[in-house]
Amino acid sequence: MVRFIELFKPLTRFFPDVKAAQRRVAFNEKLFWTAIVLIVYLVMSEIPLYGIGRKGAQDPFGALRVIFASNRGTLMELGIGPIVTAGLILQVLAGSKMINVDFTNPDDRMLFTSASKVLAVVMVVFEACAYIIGGAYGAISVQIQFAILLQLIAAGVILMLLDELLQKGWGIGSGISLFIAAGVAQRIWWDLVSPLGPMEDNKYYGSILAFGQSIWMGQDITDIFYRPAGFPDMIGLATTVIVFIIIIYMNGLRVEVPVSYAKYRGYRGKFPIKLLYVSNIPVIFAAALFGNIYFVSQLIWQNYNRESTNFWLNLIGQFSIISERLEPSGGLVYYVVPPRNLNGVLQDPFRAAMYAGLMIAVCIFFAATWVEVGGMDSRTVAKQLLDSGMQIEGFRRSHIPIQQVLERYIPTVTILGGLIVGAIASFADFLGAFGSGTGILLTIGILEQYYQLLVRERVTEMYPAVRAVLGK
Repeated sequence: MVRFIELFKPLTRFFPDVKAAQRRVAFNEKLFWTAIVLIVYLVMSEIPLYGIGRKGAQDPFGALRVIFASNRGTLMELGIGPIVTAGLILQVLAGSKMINVDFTNPDDRMLFTSASKVLAVVMVVFEACAYIIGGAYGAISVQIQFAILLQLIAAGVILMLLDELLQKGWGIGSGISLFIAAGVAQRIWWDLVSPLGPMEDNKYYGSILAFGQSIWMGQDITDIFYRPAGFPDMIGLATTVIVFIIIIYMNGLRVEVPVSYAKYRGYRGKFPIKLLYVSNIPVIFAAALFGNIYFVSQLIWQNYNRESTNFWLNLIGQFSIISERLEPSGGLVYYVVPPRNLNGVLQDPFRAAMYAGLMIAVCIFFAATWVEVGGMDSRTVAKQLLDSGMQIEGFRRSHIPIQQVLERYIPTVTILGGLIVGAIASFADFLGAFGSGTGILLTIGILEQYYQLLVRERVTEMYPAVRAVLGK
């Protein structure tokens, strides 16, 4: 019987591919290609789609764009959304055993990657069509609709190739991570010093400029630090800094299991198990899930339930038009989009509690799923330690005792890690953190990963003998 992932194999020949590096790529060359990928992404984020320019009708993503590294009305209209959604679907199917994938088998891993690429293109086409048919660009001709569809498909394929270029050894890290970090950094900088305005409160949009204006106008202490209209303020800036500090501290918490190297007696070390064991993976998948619920529910409401008269569609989502923008007002979508300032939390604390509960529950689910799918469970890690010649001190060199020791820690830190990142992301949003709580979590994890990768690449460049130890 043909397995699900094997159905995608015949289609992969029609998709462009980046060949893996057959030689060792120098550190400076990797930096060069990484910079090129980032520049191409930033340029594409500023090129408007032919036929609509920068502005269109309603924005189906709005505040969620920072998570998907997308930009309204440009070639990066969809951003990494289709790629992450495709990965999310396949990871859930594999984690729930609905599809049979052996991640220890190189052929299965290759098939899984190919399936992810094909499904990502399918998601690009689906989301692009949903945008166009749903009226996201207003009333446009069929020719312009077709032109927009082709542009979005081409941009999606280019984005996948840029990500593949880095992951195939030509650059450093992952393109997806790089794009997210760049988007969040742009948003934080904009929230800090944007000269846009004056806004509704007669201040500039940027929090630092508004802070200076408040002091100059002699306003009271509340108006200096808090802007009830939801614009960036000093409370949001303080929250952003505090979240950065908390996540950096949490990333340093770990349990260190003593290990020894069987081939070299006397050589001992420690195997670290971090509190945030799965890092920012649960937040990425949770953001993708919530973003797609928001996207689909908005399209359904606009096309089939604008009067909010259908009971079953109301359960999915209801919207209100506020200042020419669609805002969730009921249904499931109302509880997967957080109130993004303290005033919104105080007005509807039940919504805030529901959002926090859903975010934490979903993060825990994806953390547990990723541990199984990503080969980070106790059994797989025990096998990896054994295959690399390591053993835990005080135990015989066997798979079972190593797995039993790891079972004491890995399931616990998996659940705690998912709970912590979900809670931090939620409450950072409630206090108006710049770039959103989820965006900050992702960026900190990405920056830490890039720091470790850069150090590793630099060390292996300077000391070639270290490559054998690090497996490079």
